[in-house]
Amino acid sequence: MIRKLPTSYVSKVWGVERLPAPFPHPDDEKIGEIWFEPPAELDQLLVKYIFTSEALSVQCHPDDAQARSMGYESGGKNECWIIVDAEPNARIAVGFKEEVSAAQLKSAALDGSVMDLLAWHDVNAGDAFYIPAGTVHAIGGGVGLIEVQQNSDITFRLFDYGRPRELHLEKGLQVACTSPFEKELKSRVDGSGELLFDSPSFRVRKWGARSSSSQSPQTAGPAFLIPYAGGFEIDGESFRVGDCALCTDMKSFSASAEAVILIAEQIPTR
Repeated sequence: MIRKLPTSYVSKVWGVERLPAPFPHPDDEKIGEIWFEPPAELDQLLVKYIFTSEALSVQCHPDDAQARSMGYESGGKNECWIIVDAEPNARIAVGFKEEVSAAQLKSAALDGSVMDLLAWHDVNAGDAFYIPAGTVHAIGGGVGLIEVQQNSDITFRLFDYGRPRELHLEKGLQVACTSPFEKELKSRVDGSGELLFDSPSFRVRKWGARSSSSQSPQTAGPAFLIPYAGGFEIDGESFRVGDCALCTDMKSFSASAEAVILIAEQIPTR
């Protein structure tokens, strides 16, 4: 079975005035996220696009155990980002340049100097980052990316550039990892091998028409198939960049010569 997932458009203060093709812009609001409705077969995962004209808040998320200990019904949030587009000098922050103390992080979050403590990474299309729960992170302006995450909305904002939104400094400090970002957590879609990320909650692989050893994407069970480049057809239904498909099995498959597909599979954690 293969089916295209419905989308919803989410306005954000840091979103874009006009979405890039192939997405239509639904109204006059700034749109920052496009969500694909999670199906019952993969209800612990969420796939979305993020488009930024301004920087997102500096934030972090709890893991499953921390979320439960804090009284949340949903689990924690491991996530990954796959960059689809980036303006010149666009960047993201993941982790810190060097180890910091909780007291140092609190002080820096209050006065804004946390921006200088973070490890900023210049980004280009094809870069991919795994963001474990607890990692302090931010997305800069001028970035478009695909995010695969645990289906949780628990976000603790540490710093928000003076915007009139709630901060969650005390909770954030309880879960924040104060270590540098591990280089092994960065990858590229056009890099070697098929595995991008293997986390405790999900696995993300890639399939390329020119590079993969198999003639079609291989899945062990229900999976999200997300076109990164080109398009493909399964059992007579066509998919292109901007779509997200739930695939439980396939009888026939064909793809354009330039097709690259991201494959996201759920690993049950609760």
